[in-house]
Amino acid sequence: MPTPVIKIQGVTIARDVEIQVHQFTDYFKGFDKLPCVREVFGDKTEEVLRNLKVEFNSRWGYMGVNDEDGHLLVSSRYLKQGEEISIYLDVVHELVHVRQFLEGKKLFDDDFEYVDRPTEIEAYIHAVKEARRLGLSEEKIFEYLKTEWISDEEHQRLAKAVGLNLTVKP
Repeated sequence: MPTPVIKIQGVTIARDVEIQVHQFTDYFKGFDKLPCVREVFGDKTEEVLRNLKVEFNSRWGYMGVNDEDGHLLVSSRYLKQGEEISIYLDVVHELVHVRQFLEGKKLFDDDFEYVDRPTEIEAYIHAVKEARRLGLSEEKIFEYLKTEWISDEEHQRLAKAVGLNLTVKP
């Protein structure tokens, strides 16, 4: 049984959540102090995170950003059962999407495949940089990049796009 909270790098992430909309900082504490998050938001880090809403839902999936108002969407199942480091890196990834939304960027640009979408590549670059800072191996980072909706070839393309120093033959 997973612990009721995740503690990594001075942040605390609650795993047991109510299915509704909450303040991000009530369930994801300490992200405003992380250098990787400060790099994303700069001087506006505290303000953005303080105003950010998070909607917990019971659907299968991971995390995302609502493209209508920019709030964070999180599967309570993933939060409860997911691998701690993946959840942590996904939050870093999704916070980049929050900034992109605030800048007016199109998060779901259908002109690009998922692994070629500039907004996804930028978000993954930040997550990969943080994973390296934490000391994860290139193999573990490569594994983190794999999702069920991308092919092996797309996985390789994404790894290359984010500067992963690893080539794995499918």
